[in-house]
Amino acid sequence: MRLAIKKRPGVCGAGHPQAEPGQDGAPGGRAPKQTCGRRGGKPARELGAMEKARPLWANPLQFVFACISYAVGLGNVWRFPYLCQMYGGGSFLVPYLIMLVVEGMPLLYLELAVGQRMRQGSIGAWRSISPYLSGVGVASVVVSFFLSMYYNVINAWAFWYLFHSFQDPLPWSHCPLNSNHTGYDEECELASSTQYFWYRKTLNISPSIQESGSVQWEPALCLVLAWLAVYLCILRGTASTGKVVYFTASLPYCVLIIYLVRGLTLHGATNGLAYMFTPKMEQLANPKAWINAATQIFFSLGLGFGSLIAFASYNEPSSNCQRHAVVVSLINSATSIFASVVTFSIYGFKATFNYESCLNKVILLLTNAFDLEDGFLTASNLEQVKGYLASTYPSQYNEVFPQIKNCSLEAELDTAVQGTGLAFIVYTEAIKNMEVSQLWSVLYFFMLLMLGIGSMLGNTAAILTPLTDSKAISRRLPKEAISGLLCLVSCVIGMVFTTEAGNYWFDIFNDYAATLSLLLIVLVEIGAVCYVYGLRRFASDLQAMTGRPLNWYWKVMWAGVSPLIIISLLLFYLSDYILTGTLRYQAWDASQGQLVTKDYPTYALVVIGLLVASSTMCIPLVALAAFILRCLKRGGGTTSEV
Repeated sequence: MRLAIKKRPGVCGAGHPQAEPGQDGAPGGRAPKQTCGRRGGKPARELGAMEKARPLWANPLQFVFACISYAVGLGNVWRFPYLCQMYGGGSFLVPYLIMLVVEGMPLLYLELAVGQRMRQGSIGAWRSISPYLSGVGVASVVVSFFLSMYYNVINAWAFWYLFHSFQDPLPWSHCPLNSNHTGYDEECELASSTQYFWYRKTLNISPSIQESGSVQWEPALCLVLAWLAVYLCILRGTASTGKVVYFTASLPYCVLIIYLVRGLTLHGATNGLAYMFTPKMEQLANPKAWINAATQIFFSLGLGFGSLIAFASYNEPSSNCQRHAVVVSLINSATSIFASVVTFSIYGFKATFNYESCLNKVILLLTNAFDLEDGFLTASNLEQVKGYLASTYPSQYNEVFPQIKNCSLEAELDTAVQGTGLAFIVYTEAIKNMEVSQLWSVLYFFMLLMLGIGSMLGNTAAILTPLTDSKAISRRLPKEAISGLLCLVSCVIGMVFTTEAGNYWFDIFNDYAATLSLLLIVLVEIGAVCYVYGLRRFASDLQAMTGRPLNWYWKVMWAGVSPLIIISLLLFYLSDYILTGTLRYQAWDASQGQLVTKDYPTYALVVIGLLVASSTMCIPLVALAAFILRCLKRGGGTTSEV
């Protein structure tokens, strides 16, 4: 399917539609005539030629699939289930769905409408509203670049695990022998086989961030492969991306459905599902549950990066972006809930397996210590027999007591893990105990790869669209070269994350590169549309463009409710950082086989500060530069007149 270059309805100036009653763009008519004069110093003919040359999605379904592929990502699989686990199971859905209605849908619609309305990437779109707002687009590009640098490392890890999934047995299913071949590796025995494969074989992690170590060539090659895959997907812009998104958006659902069927048949799956859907209503009074619900909605939709604006800029001007916003946000949230059902069914299997293994070890220990008859001790009478042995043989029982583990299914289910720990440790722990484990491992990491690449398509679009929109760049370099340079630079910088200390730097970028910056960017976006461009004017433009009046609900959300939520999130995160004091991180201690908490060194704190400042400061600095240039032009004009 080739990308059609289509003519669009008449546009004035920086993408401002002109429509008359009875014409397309106003209720009930066809395409308007181009009746624009000059606006913003550019002739209408030149702007018309620019608009005609802009590529469009082959059909609306491609656009919807692109948005779904971008929004539905790894956070739906490894972040949302964790939040359900932490904040009351089923009761967390109450604040989550409320935040979807008052924050997620309105802000998604706002970005899609801006992109479709201005028909430019993030920088050009906000410059069309006001030259002083160009920094908002620049900030989005900077944040997207940071994200692209480290996010594709996850795809590299997924490739690494996918390749190893074809081995029998799975390499993380057992501990390797030590160097003397006299027993198992000590680090692996202290931790677990899945933790050992992740921290030692995959990351070869150093004891601290100060010990950077060398680049690990196997993950580095996987990173090159991941960037090559992304480059091939974005090579021809929307022409190639539009075809790829059909796979990256749909295949993960096929895998999730297969996993759901398998998960529901696993022993102990009902324990996990009961844990998820049993509401703890007291959590509704916990402010952090609401904060995390709002945060999850915000980041899972990918707001503020400029990707949604870029995607929408390739839409037909008359497309129903309101419907698209509702559909994408509902599918995104439904996917989070669906993925949680799959996750908790597998999580219940893992917890039950560990619980029963613990019981069997205790039963074997007591049977051997007290010379009991085989089969006498069972899980049902264990506590009763333990009490009898403790009272009848106190001295002998006290000798073995330190070796008796406290087995608890509830404790196993309460163990909350998110992020890479859930994806590469907890899931692999469950997979290794399944029948035909290689098949389930291949399916799982293939799904992660599709989710990761789908998100990367949106991240790179947020960077490439403003670059290709720039005449200064696009005249000198073809689109393929711009895409190639972006992938090359990101891949080279991303090699930092494949060093022995790379995972620590990954956590820094993941925790600090986007959080505060995106909240500030979206807050300024709302203010720009509602109070700089004007909400009435924007509503009128949308009606002229799509033929549908803007509902009061969107106006109320944009003008009041959504910005208040964003301000609340900003204040929460700022106060949280201040109250936390010295920032700390989790380092792997091989001698203990577990994570330990350490303070970040000074240079790491400086990097964190630069990550936040480099994007947020774009907004005021670019506005200041625009003001100075305007003053200089005015001064030059006055001098020439004199």
